[in-house]
Amino acid sequence: MLNKPAPEGGPQGGESAEGQRRRTRGHVVDCDGQRAIILAIVDPAIQHMQNHWAVGQLISIQEGTNRVVGQTYKVESATTRWAESGANSLLIHIELVGEIQERENGETLFSSGIANYPRIGAVAHRIRTFDLAAIYENDSDDTIMVGHLTQDASIAAKIDLEKLISRHFAVVGSTGVGKSTSVSLILRKIIECRSDLRVVILDPHNEFTAAFPAQSVVKDSRNLSLPFWLFNFDEFSEVVFRGQKGLEVEGELLRDFIAEAKERYDDGRDNVARLKKTRASNGYTANSPVAYRLDDLFKVIDERLGQLDGKHEKPAIKALRDRLAAIIRDQRFGFMFGQSNAGGDRMTQVLAEIFRVPHNGRQISIVDMSALPAEVVNSVVSVLSRLVYDLAVSSQGAIQTLLVCEEAHRYVPADREAGFFPTRQAIARIAKEGRKYGAYLGIVSQRPSEIDPSILSQCNTVFAMRLANQADQKIIGGAMTNGAQTSINFLSSIANRECIAFGEALKTPMRMTFENIGKAQLPGSHIYEMRQAVRNGLEVDLTAIVRRMREADQIMQGDPDGIGVTAPAPGVGQRDARRPAFLDDAEQEIAAPFPGGPPPGEPPTIAPSLPQRPSQAGSTGASTSAPPRPLQRSEPAPAPYSDTGARNQGGGSSGKSLIHSFRSRG
Repeated sequence: MLNKPAPEGGPQGGESAEGQRRRTRGHVVDCDGQRAIILAIVDPAIQHMQNHWAVGQLISIQEGTNRVVGQTYKVESATTRWAESGANSLLIHIELVGEIQERENGETLFSSGIANYPRIGAVAHRIRTFDLAAIYENDSDDTIMVGHLTQDASIAAKIDLEKLISRHFAVVGSTGVGKSTSVSLILRKIIECRSDLRVVILDPHNEFTAAFPAQSVVKDSRNLSLPFWLFNFDEFSEVVFRGQKGLEVEGELLRDFIAEAKERYDDGRDNVARLKKTRASNGYTANSPVAYRLDDLFKVIDERLGQLDGKHEKPAIKALRDRLAAIIRDQRFGFMFGQSNAGGDRMTQVLAEIFRVPHNGRQISIVDMSALPAEVVNSVVSVLSRLVYDLAVSSQGAIQTLLVCEEAHRYVPADREAGFFPTRQAIARIAKEGRKYGAYLGIVSQRPSEIDPSILSQCNTVFAMRLANQADQKIIGGAMTNGAQTSINFLSSIANRECIAFGEALKTPMRMTFENIGKAQLPGSHIYEMRQAVRNGLEVDLTAIVRRMREADQIMQGDPDGIGVTAPAPGVGQRDARRPAFLDDAEQEIAAPFPGGPPPGEPPTIAPSLPQRPSQAGSTGASTSAPPRPLQRSEPAPAPYSDTGARNQGGGSSGKSLIHSFRSRG
């Protein structure tokens, strides 16, 4: 709602130079309730009749004291002949988008509904600047400005912040149109206004690290801690079996073994008699939100192997044991099975690290998945999405988190047979129920037609950038509100940084241009800087690059980034600050003797052995193989990873009660 300036006279009145300018006029010759056709005469010999009708313009039609607004989507000649000099007749096709009402107190109010449709012969002309501002005026209490109206740069593009976040949003557009840059701009505006909100970005290409150097913490393959016991059974099975078919027997065995391992850790007992039970006596299942240890899991497996009965299961049990041992040995899975994750209940610390509780000025957690094993990405996304929702519910809305899914079509594909169902389920739960508790969703994709439509439809604010694919355009066109359907015609030709924004966070659909962002804050700027350095003569060491490709943990002496640019090695007695702490912990564990001497039946070695196939000798079935040794119960849990030096609070004084509430939901 705007206050109209006092009239200054002239043929139009109401505005100064803009109001006094003579406009090319036309008259309505057809109207059907959604669209109208205007007949106009243009004559280049008359100055004010030059070039004033074009596609994309907003047109004002006078109807009593109100003005009906329409958007031009087609302009054509009224005849098959065109006069090079002299007058010509044009037909201007418009889509009706709303009505501007004049109040008695001089205020103007835009409404998307139309009370009085234009009559035949009603005067039409290009909209005035003041009316244009009234259409896009967002009078919400909490708005952010992300750019300006493409048609008039003096009019700011204002977004209702609360509706943008709580009703979920989507940013879609073809590759190279500025999607990631626009997302980083929106997120920057959000965290400037909402210090209570956490943001988790699922970054598959390591783009956003450079965009938020002072507002974020980056979790990548070197410092991400997502313990295996935090995965539910379906997520853990995806890591172990990697979607292979025909392994149902191993899967059911693993389900029983995990439940038993959870009971052993919780009870602190080692009762072999309980192994014959398929479910733990205290009701634990493989999906109970309780920690367990690899040590207990392998003990359960070995003791089952040693039993006289169930011989038909032994081949499957042995195969499962070898499969688990291979994964644990694979350094790429160190973020799950590393020494700091091998045992001990660290749920509070893990959640505090990933979800920034407290955030200490860094509200954004960027999960760089570019270096994670491809076969585990779906499970990681599922775990994080599930935790976003569960934390919001268990904290009763105290921990509000916005989950931003870059390349969302990977995780929630339209094909119900594709993708990983638990991931789809976790994200869908946020989309459908999350806003009640403070779990919000941001979808980013270059292929909206490949996203699950039930999830995309929950994103009530959409920023549609250039889309060349007709299937993608059709999906966006179906989501547009009445009065903006013809905007789909512009999707294939709008410029970079431009978008058609519509939905609940805007008063009316808007063709807008996003603000510029400095080069240093562009997503992926570190990649562009490296390319420029190579153009300027930087020599690339191919040997170092190959070494990075081969080293699963991606930690390289003298070249931690693996880009072929040699950095000075740490001096004698100095520690490489870029080296993850859990590797140092593991080396210290290997170099130190076992507490109280070596385990019974093992030679006095200084390094725990990886799990081996159990011995076939003897009929008692007692296994002599040693499982991977995690932390013992008597050992203290390792301190949480600290990136700012101020996260030892682990979520504040209410951390224990929050975790208790979190687990009780399981």
